[in-house]
Amino acid sequence: MVQILLFDFLNPFWWLTTAMVCFKLFAFVDAATRREDAYRAADKKTKQFWLIILGIALALDLLLGGSVFALLSLVGLVAAIVYMVDVRPAIRQLTGGSGGNGNRRNTGPYGPW
Repeated sequence: MVQILLFDFLNPFWWLTTAMVCFKLFAFVDAATRREDAYRAADKKTKQFWLIILGIALALDLLLGGSVFALLSLVGLVAAIVYMVDVRPAIRQLTGGSGGNGNRRNTGPYGPW
């Protein structure tokens, strides 16, 4: 038993697969915590669309073991990357950061300075 666990920890593909699953989990949680109207205001797909896509990608990795070479795992990774690179920055720009209240921005009475 210890040899099996030790082999998994020494296997670089295990670490890569774990990183991919954690990245997809972060993207799913981030998409779930954003406001619905921010997706429409940013002119992106709906919140339900991203939750379904990222949820399916995460579920397939958790159910099938998340092999690095599996085609569905790579497609899910691409979806998570698209969300993180395109959708998330657009929503964060509209909502003023992670909290959506805008207190972290340097704004004056007439806008940012």
